[in-house]
Amino acid sequence: MEEIANLFHGFAVVLQPFNILVMVVGILLGVIIGVLPGLGGANGVAILLPLTFSMSPTSAIIMLSCIYWGALFGGAITSILFNIPGEPWSVATTFDGHPMAQQGRAGEALTAAFTSSFVGALFAVVMITLVAPLVARFALQFGPAEKFSVYFLAFCSFIGMSKEPPSKTVVSMMIGFALAAVGLDQVTGQLRLTFGFTELLAGFDFLIAVIGLFGIGEILLTMEEGLSFRGKKASINPRVVFQTWAELPRYWVTSLRSCVIGCWMGITPAGATPASFMSYGIAKRVSRKGHNFGKGEIEGVVAPETAAHAAGTSALLPMLSLGVPGSPTAAVLLGGLLIWGLQPGPLLFVEQKEFVWGLIASMYLGNLVGLFVVITCVPLLAAILRIPFSIIAPVILVLCAIGAYTVNNNPFDIVMMLVFGVVGYVFKKCNYPLAPLVLAIVLGDSAEESFRQALLGSQGSLTVFWSNGLVGTIMVLGLIALFWPMLHTAWSRMRAAATAA
Repeated sequence: MEEIANLFHGFAVVLQPFNILVMVVGILLGVIIGVLPGLGGANGVAILLPLTFSMSPTSAIIMLSCIYWGALFGGAITSILFNIPGEPWSVATTFDGHPMAQQGRAGEALTAAFTSSFVGALFAVVMITLVAPLVARFALQFGPAEKFSVYFLAFCSFIGMSKEPPSKTVVSMMIGFALAAVGLDQVTGQLRLTFGFTELLAGFDFLIAVIGLFGIGEILLTMEEGLSFRGKKASINPRVVFQTWAELPRYWVTSLRSCVIGCWMGITPAGATPASFMSYGIAKRVSRKGHNFGKGEIEGVVAPETAAHAAGTSALLPMLSLGVPGSPTAAVLLGGLLIWGLQPGPLLFVEQKEFVWGLIASMYLGNLVGLFVVITCVPLLAAILRIPFSIIAPVILVLCAIGAYTVNNNPFDIVMMLVFGVVGYVFKKCNYPLAPLVLAIVLGDSAEESFRQALLGSQGSLTVFWSNGLVGTIMVLGLIALFWPMLHTAWSRMRAAATAA
């Protein structure tokens, strides 16, 4: 009851006129940041952090968190309309979102993405409200071995539960691991695969890779097919929103499963990107319409968007309760709290009740305001597809170049973006999946670091990955996911033999 009373007090703080204005401005800025490829929620929050220095800590954190929500919403826009992920976790949304847009169902795809984002974030906020102390204790159990086991589960589930041929998935993933290894070794300090290029000392930034593989690769494919001088069919009927809302309850099981996956990944912390990939892979495997995934299936939009937003929101929980950021954006927000003289941790809930519960209340209202803002813009966004691609393509190319340059302010990144664009084009022409390649680039470095730290702590013994019930359970789940096709075939044969007998 005390927590409920504190939450209502938090709503009283958030509903002040200035805080509502700050919330709307933050959402709009966040959507713009999410749309620009390569900028990202963390960079956007960091760039706009000075705007909040003259505000009270509560108003400041409300604005920054709403910028984060807006970036989460905005990342889906370019993914669906142009096959260019605005954020790394929006990559999985392109698999079915963009085909839906090409079929004239952009309004339906955008509505499904925005609504699923809201559901995932709301689930995570409710969890933060109810089970913060319990989850905080659980997060403390995650060391290097446990973190690696989560990455291992993500990789294995993508191989074993994908409808793509396992051989092609493994080849694509191995290339991604090789690219992730380029640069300075974080453990030994040695150079790897730089071939004398000083620009490769920091390795390949996954945002550069994502922009090139999807954005430039899509433009090259379209140029080969012939640039369209007529726009795509795009519905601008507002009734599409309500029709989509009427259809979404059919996928409540997918939404609930994605919420659980996302919250788990956000707390552990593995992040929103593996959460979206894992949720999409599992949904594709268990859905009765799994064979339609990749061709414009609305469930393929619901699963990754719900998981990504649940993970992105729940990542704030360890930051508030332990002072351990669960995502890059949470790390920037942590820096903001320290600037304002607030020390995240268990005592924050005792010493700064007004601030903490004001922030939690702003999560509820911020997501609601964000949903309202982006849903009202669905007809306008869908109408963009009516512009001929011959006009849109140069604009996309310029936006991609700007996005690639702003990651590190390095012209070499634009060249690498073009190289990755050619790689993406070749992969698509050879029917090799891009998703495992991106997953390996994004998570390969972190997975390797966790793996080596775990081995250093155990003096090289692999038994560290089965040293307790938590890490052992996750590793076993990963092995089951990896060999799931073989296990499923063996089980089917056993049942057939038992029936025949």
